[in-house]
Amino acid sequence: MEDIETTLKQSLFKATKAFSKALPLIFGMMLLVSFASLIPKSFYTTVFRGNIFDVLIGDLVGSISAGNPVTSYILGGEMLTNGVSLIAVTSFIVAWVTVGMIQLPAESMMLGKKFAIIRNVLSFAFAIIVAIITVTLYTLI
Repeated sequence: MEDIETTLKQSLFKATKAFSKALPLIFGMMLLVSFASLIPKSFYTTVFRGNIFDVLIGDLVGSISAGNPVTSYILGGEMLTNGVSLIAVTSFIVAWVTVGMIQLPAESMMLGKKFAIIRNVLSFAFAIIVAIITVTLYTLI
C-alpha cells in the first residue's frame, strides 16, 4: 500500500511540475488566438483576388490565424457573402481548424518538435487537397 501512495505522490508531483512549465506557453497561445479575432472581416476579402492562388492564400491565412470551428463557419459565411471563392473559404476553414502555427511552440513542447512539425505540414497540405476535392464534388452535385 505504501508503494502505491509513493507512486501516486511522485506522479502528482511530476504532473504538477509539467503543467506549471506548460502554463506560460498555453496562456501565450490563448492570447495570440484572441488577437486573431481583432482582424477585421474586410481584411480577408481584400487578400483573396479570385484567382487560382486563392486556395494557397486561404491555407496560409487559415494556418496563421487559428481558431475554433464555430467561429470559422461564421467567418466563412461572411467571406462567401463578400465574394471570396468557395475553394479559398474551404481551404481557409480546414487550415484554421487543423493547422496551428500559433500553437506550434506549445505543441512542440508537449508532443515533441518532430511530431508537431510533421503534423502541421501534413495538415497544411491536406487542407489544400480537401478544399480541391470538396469544391470539385460540390460542383458535380
